[in-house]
Amino acid sequence: MQIKTLEQLKLMRKAGLVVAEALNLMKAAIAPGVTPLELDAIAADYLEAHNAVPSFLDYHGYPNVICASVNHEVVHGIPNERPLVAGDIISIDFGAIVDGWHGDSAFSVGVGNIDPADQKFMDTCEESMWRGIAVAKVGGHLTDISHAIESYVQSQGKYGILREYGGHGIGTEMHQDPHVLNYGPAGLGPELKAGLALAIEPMLTRGTEKMKTLSDGWTVIASDKSNGAHFEHTFALLPDGKPFVMTALDGGAGDLGRLGVEISDLIK
Repeated sequence: MQIKTLEQLKLMRKAGLVVAEALNLMKAAIAPGVTPLELDAIAADYLEAHNAVPSFLDYHGYPNVICASVNHEVVHGIPNERPLVAGDIISIDFGAIVDGWHGDSAFSVGVGNIDPADQKFMDTCEESMWRGIAVAKVGGHLTDISHAIESYVQSQGKYGILREYGGHGIGTEMHQDPHVLNYGPAGLGPELKAGLALAIEPMLTRGTEKMKTLSDGWTVIASDKSNGAHFEHTFALLPDGKPFVMTALDGGAGDLGRLGVEISDLIK
């Protein structure tokens, strides 16, 4: 596991802000008639304007700047020219590199008016991410995060939690040890230490946890074609023992604060 100094974490924050701001631009552009490829272009233009490099483009041959997964495409969807329609769910996953350091974040959102059950489902996925980050503390264990995510999801309904995919360490590479499961008992795995940065990303479906990958080699869909949701933030435990969310504009102050967790003030 890569343990960062405070100065290195401050560099990571620069990448996190690029990711956060670009995702906000994409979210604002999502509407019926917009295509995932148009959202990909927004991200590419923002990176170029801010001297940042895409984390995803050419990663193991991936062809685009963002992942755009629609409806039963849960993760790793390749942007295409199909216009979004009202009622769709789209999940955008995006990463950026600034001065060699990565930021990685994702969100799901409804297009136009959507099924209220889909909105509750997405809200559950997002809140489970925050619950996972909120329990992370120096001296705790990795699966404390996993257990918090699973417990919240199970409290909200019968949703499928992807088994094959999870969160990860992040820093000078996009994917580092440790792998972070979104399910399982607490108190296991590596001890959490100051300087560790993790990308926490619950991935859910409204049905089965069983997945299959399409012939493009990337797009992961629910085998029962139920809708999927995906949220992600990169956060770190700072030298003062407090968390800071690198890919949230407010550092996570709002969402962690309402859960009783104070963020670090070592990064502004």
